[in-house]
Amino acid sequence: MENNSSSEQRRVLIRLLAYTKPHVKTIVLAFTLLLIATVGDILGPILGSIFIDDYLRPRNIVFEPLLILGATYMGIQIINVLVSYFQLLKFQEIALKIIQAMRVDVFAKVQSLGLRYFDKTPAGSIVSRVTNDTEAIKEMFVTVLVTFIQSGFLMGGILIAMFVLNVKLALFCLLILPVLYFIIRSYRRLSSKFYHDMRERLSQLNAKLSESIQGMGVIQVFRQEKRLRKEFEDINEKHFFAGMKNIRVDGLLLRPAIDLVYIGALILVLSFFGITSFDSPVEIGVLYAFINYLDRFFEPVNNLMARLSLYQQAIVAASRVFTLLDEEELAPQQALTGGKITNGQIEFKNVSFSYDGKRDVLKNISFVARPGETVALVGHTGSGKSSIINLMMRFYEFERGEILIDGKSIRSYPQDELRAKIGLVLQDPFLFYGTIKENIRLHNGEITEEEIVEAAEFVQAHHFIEKLDNGFEHQVVERGSTLSSGQRQLIAFARTIAANPKVLVLDEATANIDTETEEAIQIALARMREGRTTIAIAHRLSTIQDANLILVLHHGEIVERGTHQELLAKKGLYHKMYLLQNGVTEKLEDVVG
Repeated sequence: MENNSSSEQRRVLIRLLAYTKPHVKTIVLAFTLLLIATVGDILGPILGSIFIDDYLRPRNIVFEPLLILGATYMGIQIINVLVSYFQLLKFQEIALKIIQAMRVDVFAKVQSLGLRYFDKTPAGSIVSRVTNDTEAIKEMFVTVLVTFIQSGFLMGGILIAMFVLNVKLALFCLLILPVLYFIIRSYRRLSSKFYHDMRERLSQLNAKLSESIQGMGVIQVFRQEKRLRKEFEDINEKHFFAGMKNIRVDGLLLRPAIDLVYIGALILVLSFFGITSFDSPVEIGVLYAFINYLDRFFEPVNNLMARLSLYQQAIVAASRVFTLLDEEELAPQQALTGGKITNGQIEFKNVSFSYDGKRDVLKNISFVARPGETVALVGHTGSGKSSIINLMMRFYEFERGEILIDGKSIRSYPQDELRAKIGLVLQDPFLFYGTIKENIRLHNGEITEEEIVEAAEFVQAHHFIEKLDNGFEHQVVERGSTLSSGQRQLIAFARTIAANPKVLVLDEATANIDTETEEAIQIALARMREGRTTIAIAHRLSTIQDANLILVLHHGEIVERGTHQELLAKKGLYHKMYLLQNGVTEKLEDVVG
């Protein structure tokens, strides 16, 4: 949990205010308008005091001076309304621009994070920081800071006016400032702790909701609705209790405490005038002005206290956002400039890797995949197949050994070059919301309409695409859920072919495709692999029998290597896997052994 100390809150506020730098000119204009509006608020009671003491009390009713006085008062009020509108408009504009920039920064940061971060952080928690937390920060810039600044100007101006009217009484009124400071400080200290708890519970609610939506099919199949509802209720109840604690603090230290101080100040002013009336006459106008100023002084105090809860929420939310922005678990860094991948030869040299820094999931992996060749990775679940792909795609940083492409370290290539020259097809392809054409092109302006159609024809996806409503303009819903798994995979293949990569990475690419579709895919794959380096993960050994090299992995090590026929002849782990998959029962004791 983030630090609740005053120094930490101050650091967060300073960092938030740094977002105002691009808007300095607009802020100066808004402050000027705010100052004018504040002066207008302060002049009103002074004009009222002049009217009472100089004209009303002595019954000095002179038309022309009174007309000027009244016109001045009305003019100030009209100007005040106009100036207040424009200053509020400018502050709101600045606030929205700041939050706009902050949300882009947060989203960009999420895009730059390494997969290690997403492995340990629930998706709902990340969404909460990008949406809920930035929304809380927006409220601070939109309403809180404006109120704080305006209240500060108004309170300062009122105190100055009080000293102009009566120095001794103004000094007495200063006694209320330490009391107000104590209330504000106490509220900040107590509410900060509760808001941290509330934000964390809200993040957990989002995470639980996101998990439930993504796994709804599994939840319903295994009848887990009651369990998930109970877990959601538990988190929601903790969020409720944290909210109630904060409400109790709000109820005690916000309006009631301030009203009590106001009553005490009012008694002080009336007592002062009552006591001084024994020795000298009381200036009714000054008394009116002081009571008016006292009322006006506590109005911004009440506004400030009412916004203080929003301020605390914003500071807590900003602390969580900055924690995300400061996250150091970034994606592996590639060179900004470097060579081009021309042939696509892949070489692993004694590569070892661990996700947690304790247990190696890959141990001294070495192999070479040449252009035009297919290297297949096989092995039981957890043997390290996907980890090899993750390292080659630069999703994770490896610690020991070296990965070379065309004889150069993979670290020496710019990220754009790696992503452009390595095509990845996953077992469960991801489709974006949009048209089929957009999913194949992926907003790559270099891919023409003709190339999109050619890519679809190449993988024989055009047959089903042309039967859909609007063909290539058919709208794909989120994750392509209205298409079959085979259709989604064909679109993913077309997407890869359209990009024309030098290296082809297939992660169980045919696992979710029916037999009839797989035959067409295998023909397309044979054509795709021509002239390209292909790395293929396969569970079904029948799909990789024509591979130039098959690597058999076991507990992160390559225990066998060779062609399909060579590995069968060795009668090792590959041979056992082949017998099991093909239902061969002879020599079953060897398989079990």
